[in-house]
Amino acid sequence: MKNDIILVRPSLGLKEKALDYRKEHFQQGEKIIYGSELFDKTENYEEWLSSVTLNTNPKTVNENWVVTDTFFAIRKSDDKIIGIIDLRHTLNEFLKDLGNCGYSVRPSERKKGYATEMLCQLLQAAKEAEMKELHISVEKENIASIKVIQKNGGIYERSFLLENETADIYKIEL
Repeated sequence: MKNDIILVRPSLGLKEKALDYRKEHFQQGEKIIYGSELFDKTENYEEWLSSVTLNTNPKTVNENWVVTDTFFAIRKSDDKIIGIIDLRHTLNEFLKDLGNCGYSVRPSERKKGYATEMLCQLLQAAKEAEMKELHISVEKENIASIKVIQKNGGIYERSFLLENETADIYKIEL
């Protein structure tokens, strides 16, 4: 599994594969694609691509957001988009409980170790961005995601209420 995926920035050339990725989530009844920077809420791929591209630069980031790198996890063997993950370089008031990253794996590819590898590779990107730590939120009952975070060095920090549900924040020192 290790090194079977690579994190790549979204591009126009990935449009059809990205739309297929989103469609699989929706077909499984999932309305939220974590880590997708609103790809689940944006009908037009080109508009979404423009938004995530602008948000990578401090000079062009949306004034209501923070500098964010968004990546597709692409399986090398068949160039299939396996997941999506984002890295928020700082946390504003809105993000303080949501953390520095979110991620999703396409439903047909879950429980194969991809999320663990995606987060591992994202930690390297965070180090290159000279970040010192990451805070990641996870719903208390999401055992699979908790294991992903813990396998990457995540230590429980605190709990909070999110839409009347308890969620936890884990910290990963870089």
